[in-house]
Amino acid sequence: MELPKLNFAETFDFKFRKDKDKFFIYDLPRKSWLLLTPEEWVRQHWIHHFLTVKGYSASALVSEKKVVLNGLTKRLDLLITEKTLPKILVECKAPVIKLTEKTFEQTARYNSIIGAKEIILSNGLQHINARLTENGYEFYSFEY
Repeated sequence: MELPKLNFAETFDFKFRKDKDKFFIYDLPRKSWLLLTPEEWVRQHWIHHFLTVKGYSASALVSEKKVVLNGLTKRLDLLITEKTLPKILVECKAPVIKLTEKTFEQTARYNSIIGAKEIILSNGLQHINARLTENGYEFYSFEY
């Protein structure tokens, strides 16, 4: 299995398993094996980033939280909480997906329900960071 090198400064220690012709990756917060899709590869980098680099506890990371948006049930990729309050919403795309204004607007719509102070939109190669302000979103950058 050939996985793309993603744009993170750190190298993380992932656990993999193969069953028949499918590969799985171990998800630390959920303590379970998940099918290794390109999007999951990006999400697991973010999970390890917040656990090992930022020092969050596994209980502060919420994956695939259900939200209802315009009558439709959606799932958030990753929500970082602080004292159970939403802090950072991370929307993960596969590395081949280009990040556009449209993909950011999707994330912002999800956040209109969640109310996180920050958004990270990432395909693992490119990361878009924004803070919620009184006037909308303010974009910023930093190294991962």
